Amino acid sequence: MSIVFGFAAPSENRAAFVVRQYAEAMQPDRPVTIFGPDFPFAYDDWITHPAGIGSVPTDALGSEVAVIGAGMAGMVAAYELMKVGLRPVVYEPERIGGRLRSEHFVPGEPEVAELGGMRFPASSSTFFHYVDTFGLRSRPFPNPLTEAAGSTVIDLGGETLYARTLEDLPPIYTEIETAWDSALERVAGFSALQDAIRDRDIAHLKALWNRLVVDWDDRSFYDFLATSDEFGSLSFRHRELFGQVGFGTGGWDSDFANSMLEILRVVVTNCDTEQHLIVGGAEQVPRKLWSDSPANIRYWPVGTSLSSLHSGVPRAGVAALRRLGPNRIEVVDRWGDSREFPAVVATCQAWLLSTEIECDEALFSQDLWMALDRTRYMQSSKTFVMVDRPFWTDRDPVTGRDVLSMTLTDRLTRGTYLFDNGPDRPGVICLSYTWMSDALKVLPHSVERRVSLALDALRKIYPDVDIAEHIVGRPLTVSWEAEPHFLGAFKGALPGHYRYNTRMYGHFHDQHKLPDDERGIFIAGDDVSFMPAWVEGAVQTALNAVWGVIDHFGGTSHPDNPGPGDRYAELGPIDIGP
Repeated sequence: MSIVFGFAAPSENRAAFVVRQYAEAMQPDRPVTIFGPDFPFAYDDWITHPAGIGSVPTDALGSEVAVIGAGMAGMVAAYELMKVGLRPVVYEPERIGGRLRSEHFVPGEPEVAELGGMRFPASSSTFFHYVDTFGLRSRPFPNPLTEAAGSTVIDLGGETLYARTLEDLPPIYTEIETAWDSALERVAGFSALQDAIRDRDIAHLKALWNRLVVDWDDRSFYDFLATSDEFGSLSFRHRELFGQVGFGTGGWDSDFANSMLEILRVVVTNCDTEQHLIVGGAEQVPRKLWSDSPANIRYWPVGTSLSSLHSGVPRAGVAALRRLGPNRIEVVDRWGDSREFPAVVATCQAWLLSTEIECDEALFSQDLWMALDRTRYMQSSKTFVMVDRPFWTDRDPVTGRDVLSMTLTDRLTRGTYLFDNGPDRPGVICLSYTWMSDALKVLPHSVERRVSLALDALRKIYPDVDIAEHIVGRPLTVSWEAEPHFLGAFKGALPGHYRYNTRMYGHFHDQHKLPDDERGIFIAGDDVSFMPAWVEGAVQTALNAVWGVIDHFGGTSHPDNPGPGDRYAELGPIDIGP
């Protein structure tokens, strides 16, 4: 857990923290991973098991399966379906990668702007299976007050603070950290939850988590803070600073309205700590899934890749989905080409199924349509520039400080991140990373205007630093809510949304009980997951869909390696009633 840049667990002093860190280092087989907590299934073990993830009957080999969307969920689903001997047909309206969008400033050069996902917690063990499989490198992300950032500036209410560690900040920040840690321990039993995750103690984890679901499904993040004894004894200023600075990744006041369950999932699975970037860009991971020729493959000759099955290019984006009969779903692309499939995996964001894609209403139950339509997406904007060198490592001759630092502020930019690619390469600055209403402030503006606004804000913090003189090449920006094939950055579940999430997440399971009109279509993506915004959720729900497709074709998991559908009745989310 990392709150207000601290790294100690709840109710733990610094000496005890050092001891615990050493103990954990001596037990690398007990890491915290994104293991549940809603569905504690070991996806990382399942996909690496020597028996494989399952098989389809011989007469199903080579059968086509439509995969809508070439983001991380779509690519994982297509890749694993290909390996079991099915023929994925990938539909994509723009580019491979989805919200893993690494935009190169100069084609062929390594400097990128990570317009989508850019930091990946080490607890994302299934995602990192693919990273490691393809030999991609990662390094620590320059989050506030981490060694990778070097130095951090917090500029709030007109006061500017320079720090390298939490101890460099005024006592109020430690008071906030202590209050948050204590509240998590007292209310949520944080330590016990993490121990159950480390041990993969399913029974204990479910018992602890299910109680929290019942208690907190209908309560918000801010409710947790405002009503806790720990924060109740502190001033509003404490809560305000917590919102502005918050977790080790930056301020989380934009999440105050979200369900507290969502926040608990993030901290208990260490999504907010030990984050890494993918050297050369995260988009490499889905692109490697597209181009890789796996050695362990059934039916297809060795050397087959998703790319080779598509002659190098995915099909165009999907315009319509229609039910033609049992095991017959028509997929029509934007140019009018129509094809029939016995199964479809839809990994696009849920809203697109009711806005951009013409769908037969009978494809999903009314309860599931309600869940899909009630999905709430967070707005997000980023603006990047490339600079001639990592000049922020220069030292001010008067103060001895870095001339520019990773910066958190209540000004327009909110979060500014610095990416050092070495002394002989250009550097990259994420001038502004904003959420919700802060993202909407720049929505109408061009990239040039966004850069100008960001530089004006940073000039008030660093009056003696001319960032503009170092900018080279073209600036890059994104507003995810304005992207027609996304309509938002990621899901932010509101209080009371647990039932909706359960409907979406469990849709892959036991489709034999569904009416014929609803069978054979499977949904996946981080918005289907209980862990929105984190790529691990996209990977895990993609693997759920893969199991569902295998089952749909009459296939099975190996008895020594049961899949998520085989164990869903045992491990599935708690039913909290109608």
